[in-house]
Amino acid sequence: MSELPERREHHSLSMMYGTYADILFVLFPFLIIGMQRLWEGRLYETLLRPDLSIAATILAGLAIGKFVLGLVTNRDLGRYKERIVFFIALTLFVVLGPAIILILSILASSDVPGFVTFVQPILLIIAISLYTTAVSISNILTRFGMEASLTGLQDASDRSDLREPDQPRPAPLDLPRRTGNDPSA
Repeated sequence: MSELPERREHHSLSMMYGTYADILFVLFPFLIIGMQRLWEGRLYETLLRPDLSIAATILAGLAIGKFVLGLVTNRDLGRYKERIVFFIALTLFVVLGPAIILILSILASSDVPGFVTFVQPILLIIAISLYTTAVSISNILTRFGMEASLTGLQDASDRSDLREPDQPRPAPLDLPRRTGNDPSA
């Protein structure tokens, strides 16, 4: 019995490391760009370029993908479907839409307003938060769906053992046998 909480804790820890590894891989190219600008003495320009909005857009897209994965993995969500759809709408409305508008506005304008230096990091932080939430929800629903399907499989195997002993079990996979007369052999 004590093995189950340890296993769940290990799974949660692995999930957390995997989530932050994803975030670091997304942010890595932008770190390189920031380091290059720091080397040239133009780090402040990073906040006036669309780099952080691009990173926020990527993470928001990944978050929406994880939310949708959670929706399609487990069809028996009941009241939780609305919550997941709310998170999808929140990601679109709070991060993805504003980030795309900022990208287009920054690229189209030669004079970038100062508020962009505050808005872009905030969008990136919100995108990271929504992505970690999406991964957690998706993994919880996937794990719940797997446990339910394993329970269903166990129930099915228990019912299959109730068959008459003289009836043969069906073959798990019927593959055609190769004979010596095959032209492809």
